[in-house]
This record gives sequence, C-alpha cells and structure tokens, in this order.
Amino acid sequence: MLQIIIQGRGGQGAQMAGKILSEMYFQEGRHVLSYATYGGARRGTPVSSLLRVDKKPIRLRCDIENPDVIVCFDPSLLDGGTLLKGAGEQTLVLINSALPAETFRHLGSFRVMTIDAKHIARKNQLGRIVNTTLVGAALGLMGYGNVELLKKVVGETSPVKAEENVAACLEGYRLANEGGC
Repeated sequence: MLQIIIQGRGGQGAQMAGKILSEMYFQEGRHVLSYATYGGARRGTPVSSLLRVDKKPIRLRCDIENPDVIVCFDPSLLDGGTLLKGAGEQTLVLINSALPAETFRHLGSFRVMTIDAKHIARKNQLGRIVNTTLVGAALGLMGYGNVELLKKVVGETSPVKAEENVAACLEGYRLANEGGC
C-alpha cells in the first residue's frame, strides 16, 4: 500500500493535489482512500491531504502514521517536526523550495528532495499555485510511468488554465526524473 501525505497552506492547492492523485490512481484501476484535514477555516492555515493507494480494497481507516511520501508545499510547515513524525529512512520528502536538498538534511535521515515549484508555476502563468508542479515532481520521483494518464487527469481536473497546469506538471515530472530538483 502506498501512503502519501500532502501538506500546504490554505490557498496553495494541497487539497487539489490530493484530488488529482486520487483521480489518477482511480482511473488507473487502483483502490484509493483520500481525505483532507484543515487547520482552520481561513487562507494560510495548514491543510493536509492524505491518500492511500493499493491494488486491493483498502480497509485501513485511521490516520497515516508511516508515510511513504510526504509532499511539503511550504518549508515553514517543517518547523516543529509534526509533519515528519512517522517518516522513516525510506520516506520520500519532497519540499517546495529553491534551496538544495542538503539544506534540509538536518531534519532526519529521509530521502529529501527539493523543487522550486513556485518558479515553475510562475513561469507557466499559475502564480503561486504550485500543486500541479509538485504532483508531477512527486510522481517523477516515485518512478511513475503513465505520463499520458497524468496529462489527461491534470487537464480534466484543473478548473482553469488546464494547459498551463499540464505544462507545469510535466516540467516538475521532467525535473524529478532528471534529478534536477
């Protein structure tokens, strides 16, 4: 079972990132359990999207305690260690940051990768909405191979600027595959 935690701040698109991944895995024929949590009912508060994906029906209904992947939309969410609680040496931690991954090695012995998703989003006229870039980067780092389905789902689920979101997603995916995060 693949377990993913996505955390951002309200307005960054973390919940939509979870919906995109859920829809993509569902269209691939996998079983998906996805839910979101909110820190408060206002923009800027922490928002989490949690996903479980498996080939078999998912019966586990509790919080994710040992994630395989953590996608962090804002490095300030790493302060205090709550987001990384339960992460192990094999956990992939993808951080939206222009800083190199080595900057975050002090957090623990995780597989830390960074990507400047804000730069990619702005380059693709998406402003500060980094979700599709981070979805692409996360899937690239996980070795996901069905790029056509990824393009289709991102295009279908993007409420506006579908072409720009697909372009940002593919750039994140490409950078992750090239190790250029």
